[in-house]
Amino acid sequence: MNILNSVKKIPGGMMVVPLLLGALTNTFFPSFFALGGFTEALFKTGATALLGAFLFCSGAQINIKQAGISVYKGVILLITKVLIGALLGILVNHLFGLYGVLGISPLAIVSSLTNKNGGLYAALAGEYGDSTDVGATSIIALSDGPFFTMLAFGATGLAQIPFNALLAAIMPILIGFILGNLDANIQKFLAPGTSLLIPFFAFPLGAGLNFSQLLTAGLSGILLGVFCTVITGLAGFAVFRLSKFKFPAVGAAVGATAGNAIGTPAAVAAIDPKFAKIASEATAQVAAAIIITAILCPILVSFLAKFDKKHNSKKSEVTNNA
Repeated sequence: MNILNSVKKIPGGMMVVPLLLGALTNTFFPSFFALGGFTEALFKTGATALLGAFLFCSGAQINIKQAGISVYKGVILLITKVLIGALLGILVNHLFGLYGVLGISPLAIVSSLTNKNGGLYAALAGEYGDSTDVGATSIIALSDGPFFTMLAFGATGLAQIPFNALLAAIMPILIGFILGNLDANIQKFLAPGTSLLIPFFAFPLGAGLNFSQLLTAGLSGILLGVFCTVITGLAGFAVFRLSKFKFPAVGAAVGATAGNAIGTPAAVAAIDPKFAKIASEATAQVAAAIIITAILCPILVSFLAKFDKKHNSKKSEVTNNA
């Protein structure tokens, strides 16, 4: 059987396939891996620790002397993703209030649009980009967790977020960064973790989802996922193309929401009680967005990669015929 290569043929397959398998397992057999011990920790409840390890390994790959273009790409995508999510949240809150528009609240918008699926980005960057695109994962992975989402809430005045919550989100990648730069052998040792850990944290992230959440969230949750991929994905593609990077389609790989975003509405509501009334609905919508973006984002990146390749071919023909 040629399972691995078959999975790799799917856009973002190393992230998407385990995530969907986890979600399917949790939807139809929710207690299958609830055995306790190593089994439950690996396949059901250990996503946070595994994702933390991924961020640690990713942080170690940021070479302070040679970061250059990778850091530049990461910063551009990070700012684009967070800024768009924050501004849309502010706009919807200003125009429509706490309950939002089309049933989508500012809480759900900021929670999903500012959060990026680093594992999916890394997989897509490896497939459609080069080493500098993959290296950018170390920077934009900062938006995988609640750090920049919480920062967006705090900076925009939509909620009051304590500094400790921000520090806890960035600590793994910061420690990895320090160790990786102190010792090149540590950097090399941790490098496989940036790809090896992807399917391991993808499955338990999926096991925290349930396809019935699409029904619970309704059309508003599906729309949130579509908006997230289209708006932030196309924005990432646009800034990469305007910056004249070699593989602009990789910029669209930020158009997906990480699984850990599902806990953001409840976390924000716990800190700022005014969101308590809409937290459960926002959670369902974010859960739907996670599923929808995990499916749509690889499709968008694949389409844009083909579009860009075709555009460059025509451009080359015109140049050669001139």
